[in-house]
Amino acid sequence: MTVTQDNNTPLSALLQSTAIKPIGLQVAWATLRIFVGLLMVHNGFDKLKDVPGFAENVVAFIGLPYPVFLTYCAAYTEIFGSILLALGLLTRLNAAALLITMLVAIFFHLKGDGFKIPPLETASLYALSYLFFLINGGGAFSVDSLLLKPLQATKSVQS
Repeated sequence: MTVTQDNNTPLSALLQSTAIKPIGLQVAWATLRIFVGLLMVHNGFDKLKDVPGFAENVVAFIGLPYPVFLTYCAAYTEIFGSILLALGLLTRLNAAALLITMLVAIFFHLKGDGFKIPPLETASLYALSYLFFLINGGGAFSVDSLLLKPLQATKSVQS
């Protein structure tokens, strides 16, 4: 007797991407993921260049506690989370973390500048990109996709 069972685990659900068949859309998806990942890395390094300044002028300004600690959290999220997003490794988790940093940036710009478009524009575009990857995953050309294949393989159990 042969029994087939799917390995539908929380990890496989995390790694699963929305199914889009056309190769052109998958290439565009991967290109967007790589660009929004790699373009964000410098923001993390910029925060590390002046941790006390960023902590005081941004984090404390918007009223968050532990400004130095949160500055380091944001910087390392923007460095390592962005690199992992570009690779498509744990895409949804990294997109969620990066989305949070962009929501904080949007709040900072709204508090400091009001509804002026130039300061909001970049953070909003990044936030929308990260929201896309949070919802849809890394796509076909991601490390997540490679890791998912063995998890979705079916097992045959001989009795």
